[in-house]
Amino acid sequence: MTFESLGLSAPVLQAVAEKGYTQPTPIQEKAIPIVLMGRDVLGCAQTGTGKTASFVLPMIDILAEGRAKARMPRSLILEPTRELAAQVAENFDMYGKNHKLNKALLIGGVSFDDQERALERGVDVLIATPGRLLDHFERGKVLLNDVKVLVIDEADRMLDMGFIPDVERIVGLLPPLRQTLFFSATMPPEIKRLADRFLSNPKEVSVSPPASTAKNIVQGLAVVGDEDKREALRRLIREQDIKNAIVFCNRKRDVALLQGSLKKHGFNAGALHGDMSQPARMETLDRFKQGEIQILVASDVAARGLDIADMSHVFNFDVPFSPEDYVHRIGRTGRAGKTGHSFTLATPAEGDLVQAIEKLIGADIPRVPIPGMEALALEAGDGRRGRGRGRGRGRGGRPERGEGRGPRPDRGEHRTPRETPTATAEAAPVETAPRPPREPRPHREDRPSRPPHEGRESRPPRESRESRPARVSGGQHPSRRERRPERDDGTQKRGLGDHVPAFLSRPSR
Repeated sequence: MTFESLGLSAPVLQAVAEKGYTQPTPIQEKAIPIVLMGRDVLGCAQTGTGKTASFVLPMIDILAEGRAKARMPRSLILEPTRELAAQVAENFDMYGKNHKLNKALLIGGVSFDDQERALERGVDVLIATPGRLLDHFERGKVLLNDVKVLVIDEADRMLDMGFIPDVERIVGLLPPLRQTLFFSATMPPEIKRLADRFLSNPKEVSVSPPASTAKNIVQGLAVVGDEDKREALRRLIREQDIKNAIVFCNRKRDVALLQGSLKKHGFNAGALHGDMSQPARMETLDRFKQGEIQILVASDVAARGLDIADMSHVFNFDVPFSPEDYVHRIGRTGRAGKTGHSFTLATPAEGDLVQAIEKLIGADIPRVPIPGMEALALEAGDGRRGRGRGRGRGRGGRPERGEGRGPRPDRGEHRTPRETPTATAEAAPVETAPRPPREPRPHREDRPSRPPHEGRESRPPRESRESRPARVSGGQHPSRRERRPERDDGTQKRGLGDHVPAFLSRPSR
């Protein structure tokens, strides 16, 4: 099948042909005709199969007729990350160059003023991340009641990043009569329930089993000690014929450390993670795409949807916490039918994580040896997915709640440990240093007396404790009952009685 048989217009087909594409991918072949018919689509396909073009190409033809109004976009595309949003914008520029469609990109790290000016001119295609879109909506700079086509891309990533409440709010602001396109690389039950709420009688398009890996990716797993992972990575890189590669880390702080280590050993490496400013992230990506950077050390911000031409290798310096992230990471290579290679470094204690990945993809990852290094074995898992480098540790290797953390010298050496029922009898007493004696406070008679306040009479001396009458049963002082004057009806008066304070007897001004 060719693109001409999908029903696309001649200007779009010309732009596709200029990019060198002649045959659509399976997801494009099934989704494009349905989108052109105006139906809702629920698309599920593994990463790297051309999902972006499957909704960009028909949307260009749908939006070719009509006129955009100021601050009222005609279509909306929601993306979980800035990089994905920028990549979709590049696709519209590439395939829609023969049409006069206005687009706006609303992402963080960019000036609000520039984005507001683009909205004021009127946009046919609005590409945004959920947070920045809501910021503009709350400022009154964008209205969503004229959106005819809604695209929710990488919905499973939206779920992982906690954007679903924002997405639900945005969908509630849109008109009910619209076309919704819902795409995801994996289709867990939560995403399926979400799609049922957003879509109306959708046509489900699935071209591969959920969370499957491409067959043209050669996978490998090496089990080494935690302290040997950097050396193992360097030996793998030297052994492979690498054109360009991404090295994934679980934690952002490890990205900068690993990049510095690779540069120290003579590798051309760059870094990409979520704490970088948006201009720095875009500059690093551009340099990597142009070949100025050979090895990009990145967090999972680069694991979704980034299309790098002829990516040859992917290295997982850390086993991902989520098995779905493994599918997305290695999906950066082996794109457009080309052969790719992926290697994962695991420690023996990460057997649970590896087991979860192999269960998800339905196959064992082949073990590969590291030249000059001893191959270790994975520890047997207990069925629970670990989330750190050591057993029983949490994210980032920190002990879980309830696990001993050891003494904290900054809190002093005289704190006694908490006693447990089993260790109370065995705990040795802790000797504490005696406190220095406090200096005696001066006697009340030795303290200097305060002069009475002007305009007030000095209070009479208080009677001593010994001379006070004893309390009776009921807890009420007998003198208090005596001070209360009797009313005419025999009850006691409550109030000032016969005593009038001095401030009440002063003449008013």
